[in-house]
Amino acid sequence: MWERFTFYGMRALLVLFLVGAVSAGGFGIDDKTATAIYGLYNAGVYLAALPGGWVADRLIGAQRAVLGGGLAITLGNTLLATSASPRGFYLGLVVIVLGVGLLKPNVSAIVAGLYPEGGARLDAGFTVFYMGINLGATLGPFVTGESQEYFGPRAGFGAAALFMAIGVLQFYLTRRHLGGAGAYVPPDAAARPQINKRWLQLAIGAVLAGLVLAAVSFGFVPVNPVSLARATTVLIVSMAVLYFAYFFTIARLTAEERRRGVVLVVLFVGCTLFFSGFEQAGSSLNLFAERYTDRQIGHFVIPSGWFQSLNPAFIIMFAPLFAWVWIALARRNLNPSAPAKFAIGVMLMGSGFLVMAAAASIVASGSKVLPYWLILTYLLHTFGELCLSPVGLSYYTKLAPKRFVGQMMGMWFLATSLGNLVAGLIAGEFDANNVAAMPAQYMHIVYFSVGLGAVLLIISRPVKKLMGDVR
Repeated sequence: MWERFTFYGMRALLVLFLVGAVSAGGFGIDDKTATAIYGLYNAGVYLAALPGGWVADRLIGAQRAVLGGGLAITLGNTLLATSASPRGFYLGLVVIVLGVGLLKPNVSAIVAGLYPEGGARLDAGFTVFYMGINLGATLGPFVTGESQEYFGPRAGFGAAALFMAIGVLQFYLTRRHLGGAGAYVPPDAAARPQINKRWLQLAIGAVLAGLVLAAVSFGFVPVNPVSLARATTVLIVSMAVLYFAYFFTIARLTAEERRRGVVLVVLFVGCTLFFSGFEQAGSSLNLFAERYTDRQIGHFVIPSGWFQSLNPAFIIMFAPLFAWVWIALARRNLNPSAPAKFAIGVMLMGSGFLVMAAAASIVASGSKVLPYWLILTYLLHTFGELCLSPVGLSYYTKLAPKRFVGQMMGMWFLATSLGNLVAGLIAGEFDANNVAAMPAQYMHIVYFSVGLGAVLLIISRPVKKLMGDVR
């Protein structure tokens, strides 16, 4: 709960802080650079989950990884709250990325370890866990936004550090109730040489990463965030292409596994493109709330970051309804296939930007818009997420060959990371000095996403056949 509290609090604060005037405590960075930094940060969070899972599985156990990750998130937010220079601020972002990478995948593994028998108790446990996630995500923007409003531009980061520290303390004091779930198991004598080798590999990797970070921080290696985001996008796309090329040519798949692999590729592309639009929430839509939305209610001005609470609040409200709908449709043999649900999710996301195009037309005429335009957009995006995200996670584990399940979960994180990067680059194309172009820019997203969703819907029937007996 507290990790998502800090993450959604960051989602509400980061871009607005970066573009804020220096006289008001911000860095005065242009929109293009600020949204690229936001995209890199979000992408880094998902990429870091891959080595974070490896460290827990191979070296320290999930419980220690969660503790270490929570401490790193606390330290990172403290750096954001106290660093006077951009150098220290960006170092704080890196530390948070590393912390989330340790915490995010491993806390889920602990929940699964609490119910080794599986079944309904595991489902119920994950339901409680999921509610905690979204409760934290709902509270984060409210609390950090209010802290910033009353105590200054950096106070929101300080609030995130404080509550994450409380979360770490709570976890430390009560982890005895977890039993053996995620606990560290000391290696036997025969395994120690292999463990030592892994520690050496990790140390070498950490030293090299530290040297690169130091070189960038002190200006020895100049880095442009926009260029870095573009280069990282190319790198991730290349990684995905190479991995799937290996998967289909060298991995010795059966004919059925190969057919299911085609479905995994389709879902990978759908996931990437969905999140490239969905993750406008913390960048271009956040700036829209700040600059072009009439947030005045009497004497009270709604902090723009509060709109970031809408998505998790809508998830809490509507997730049970969507679960009921899927079950009711399945009883009548009408439940859409995974590719069809992906198509619906992408089209719902696109319809949200149709609302934004209409709102941007009002802004282009010289008026601010009322908050209900953003509220409706976030509602449609949440409906899209409920169609796509839980379904994608479930089917990636079902469709992947058993010996590739871990790797395919890594590919799901890779797709999400790529979507976040592209989202930052797209957001950077919105020019605050050219409001007249905004409606057409939103419509481009509509055409692309709804068109892609229509294509996915058209091919969903043949793709479903490739899934075989997976339901």
